[in-house]
Amino acid sequence: MTKRTKDTYHLISLGCAKNLVDSESMAQLMNRHGLRPTSLPSDAEYLIVNTCGFLSAAREEAIAVLKDLASKKMPWQKLIAAGCMPELHSQDLLETVPGLDGVMGTRRWMDILDVLAAAGQRVPGRPYMHYSPGLRPADDDGSTNRLAIQGGSAYIKIADGCRRACAFCLIPHIKGDLVSRPISQILDDAKILQDQGTKEIILIAQDTTDYGHDLGLRDGLSELLEALLPAIPHVPWVRLMYGFPGYVSENLIQLMKSEPQILPYLDMPLQHADPAILRAMRRPSDIHAVRENLAHIRSIVEDIALRTTMIVGYPGEDEASFQKLVDFIQTVRFDHLGTFPYSFEPGAPAEPLGDPIPEHVKIERVEQMMQIQAEISLERNQRFIGRVIQVLIEGVDEENKISIGRSYRDAPEIDGLVLVEGLAPIGELVQVKVNSGITHDLVGKLVTSPST
Repeated sequence: MTKRTKDTYHLISLGCAKNLVDSESMAQLMNRHGLRPTSLPSDAEYLIVNTCGFLSAAREEAIAVLKDLASKKMPWQKLIAAGCMPELHSQDLLETVPGLDGVMGTRRWMDILDVLAAAGQRVPGRPYMHYSPGLRPADDDGSTNRLAIQGGSAYIKIADGCRRACAFCLIPHIKGDLVSRPISQILDDAKILQDQGTKEIILIAQDTTDYGHDLGLRDGLSELLEALLPAIPHVPWVRLMYGFPGYVSENLIQLMKSEPQILPYLDMPLQHADPAILRAMRRPSDIHAVRENLAHIRSIVEDIALRTTMIVGYPGEDEASFQKLVDFIQTVRFDHLGTFPYSFEPGAPAEPLGDPIPEHVKIERVEQMMQIQAEISLERNQRFIGRVIQVLIEGVDEENKISIGRSYRDAPEIDGLVLVEGLAPIGELVQVKVNSGITHDLVGKLVTSPST
């Protein structure tokens, strides 16, 4: 039975971990103001969907979720569309989701209380609009933690926005230019996580290797890490995501080698390997330098796990271009690879190029790439047979006495898992002896009690 409760909210977060941090920050502000979360949307006065607007599929998901909530909401409930989608597609939201009471862009997440108050006073059919083209992202007073906890891991957002000009990407239009958080605020967030027993801190931004550029720092990510690690000596794992080709500095590489807290893991989205396609994408196109840089990183950081993402079917990608990409993947042999078909996005700089490659060709190329990567991944995984590795436990199957976790080689949700014979506490690091390497995962046996 529906419980009409004043000053309650139900918040749904869609999209990436960066969106999840924004959602958690909004929740902090609402909780601080006396609002209470509900597990069921039917019980909440305010229904909030933090949308993703990066790709058409994400926008379709957001509209579907909003329409479902709108169809069920009671007259006393208020529905808010927040996040990335309103920045560029507010009109689509208004036309496709009847029943919206408020629309709030991602750059103004810190105004959630004002939006709720204004939405509560609107007449039906006239939603309150609060999105902000041209304003700086993350322009808050620094009083809200910019983190999201998931089990024994947690994300910290170190910057928002992006100053890159990738032709396929709408993020600069959605998020605005780069805005880095002060190091002191990031350290405060990290200390909170340490006090809560967090085992893994994952630093995220649109481009972590660009951190601090707007603050006048020459090698901002390295400076941040040099300040961060001594401040959180009891957090064993610090993971870096979303590096930009050519911006992984020598100092950063040496830090990864010398500081055991920094996991030997590097996510560097390359997007392609044909220089002509990379130039069309407005991406770094010296693929020879990229190959040399990756080889150098591997020579310095022992057993580093390298991850990348690639786009296939970009306008102009003929069979020769695609073969260059295949050859590159087979030569470099990444530990993890994500491959995606090109998504035509109106308003992106690549819009004039159109979308000439048929969808079935894109899908065939994705499948070919992933078949190749499956063989590479199996080979890379089997190198760990017989070795003892640390695993962060994220779940257990008590009936079968199996624990499930991740090693340093695996970022949450996007990489592989470690299947462990034996039960271990969720959220703890344990020692596991690997006895099998399968296509994407490792299999092993618990050999010690959890670390303290």
